[in-house]
Order: sequence, then structure tokens, then C-alpha cells
Amino acid sequence: MEPTVVVNAKKSTLSEADALALAAGVDHIYSAKGKRVVHLDLRKSKPGTAELKALLLGPSGNLRAPALRKGRTLIIGFEEATYRELL
Repeated sequence: MEPTVVVNAKKSTLSEADALALAAGVDHIYSAKGKRVVHLDLRKSKPGTAELKALLLGPSGNLRAPALRKGRTLIIGFEEATYRELL
């Protein structure tokens, strides 16, 4: 897999509004925190803004890194098994 866009999260942060806009363009969100991975199927459920923000944003209020978008799937955070399964 070759990335089409690579952004350094330390130099170019995505704000809350940017992160929510990014989430609006996908069907699946996988958010990893440690070994716990939360999967949201946005075609079946419509989570509230607070739930999305909890999955997407870090303590700074910006999009958590690493963040990877593949087609209509957004992966936030890193959990090796999830990456292997989805990529």
C-alpha cells in the first residue's frame, strides 16, 4: 500500500472541526487506545458528536495520531492486529 498524502501530526494538526469533517466522509471508524479497539459502522449507527470526539480527539483537542484513511475506513491510533486485518 502506498500513501497518497502523508502529514506530520506535530507540524500540521487537525482540529475538532477537521476531525469531525473527516469522520463524515467514512463508513467505518476503528479507534484504538492500548489493546482496546472500538469499531463504529456509521452506515448502521449514528453516534453523537460527543462519542465521535472521544474516539477521534486526543487530550490536546486535535485528531489523534496515527490516523489512516483507506477508502471509506478511518483508523485512529495504533493496534497491530487491526492494521494487519484492515490493510
